[in-house]
Amino acid sequence: MIEFHAVRKSFRLPGGGRKHILRGLTLSLPSDRRIAVIGRNGAGKSTLLRMIAGTQSTDSGKITHKGRISWPMGFSGGFHGSLTGRQNTRFVARIYGANTDRMVEDVQRFCELGPYFDARFETYSSGMKSRLALGVSLAADFDCYLVDEITAVGDAAFRRKAREAFEERLGRVQVIMVSHSEATLKDYCNSALLLHAGNAVYYDDLEDGLKAYRKLSA
Repeated sequence: MIEFHAVRKSFRLPGGGRKHILRGLTLSLPSDRRIAVIGRNGAGKSTLLRMIAGTQSTDSGKITHKGRISWPMGFSGGFHGSLTGRQNTRFVARIYGANTDRMVEDVQRFCELGPYFDARFETYSSGMKSRLALGVSLAADFDCYLVDEITAVGDAAFRRKAREAFEERLGRVQVIMVSHSEATLKDYCNSALLLHAGNAVYYDDLEDGLKAYRKLSA
């Protein structure tokens, strides 16, 4: 279960004032639900994922959880630029206590980076970085996957492979997903967290959350 304890988060706006993402949120997200994070552009959906992952701090309050939580899939900010794809994979494997050789083999096969797997990460294109981040996320076998537009990574064949690998895990893991596609959210999620004006409302039924979101967008 992921719990928010009086969490506040805001950003200073260039012209003055602040953009509030959360205004003191206290909420528990059940571990047996696959949650779509929805809201208008700029509501803070990706920021919320990064706070849950611990890659972005709250202004105040805290977020607690049980089990292992992924970084947002496709996010590559935790990798070291001077290390190769192989070395970064080994580094993550050691952090999470995984079988290093097996994880390297799985990631190399999945990512299809060819000789670039042994090139420095800082030389990768944005697409190659996303492939490595996605491959390592799947190979690390987390209890909760944070997903930000998973279908946007790679070409059609790679997206299909990523989708199949991810769907294989759906029956045994928690998912918290951001996507602009209602069809994608319906494929993966069964509940919703709606962000609006610094507040967040949880809907146990996905369609109820989508209906509330549509009213905001009308």
